[in-house]
Amino acid sequence: MRISGINIPDEKQLGYGLTAVYGIGRSRALDLLAELNIDPTAKPDSLSTEDENKVREKIESFTIEGELKRETSANVKRLKDIQSYRGGRHARRLPARGQRTKTNARTLKGAKKTMGSGRRKLEKT
Repeated sequence: MRISGINIPDEKQLGYGLTAVYGIGRSRALDLLAELNIDPTAKPDSLSTEDENKVREKIESFTIEGELKRETSANVKRLKDIQSYRGGRHARRLPARGQRTKTNARTLKGAKKTMGSGRRKLEKT
């Protein structure tokens, strides 16, 4: 099964397989399948063509994949352009929602940069 250029894994259940599409999480996938009266434990290859088309149409009605990524990056760019606090935090790759940064914040800051042990070795003369 293919939705907007993304292959839905055939070995996974639909409830989990639909999360391969950027912008579709687990809860949205389950809500969508419940609305269309499709069993979330069914595999994509067991769906009829009619059901497959229903799922495809419903998912493509959402903002997903490239369009969603463009929208998100445009929102961040707007925050940076108006020089808001949140925009500055995004620009410096720091948490934008009030989290502490003395410890933690490793997801945004990246791997820890160590400066050495603090004690220098004496050189022999």
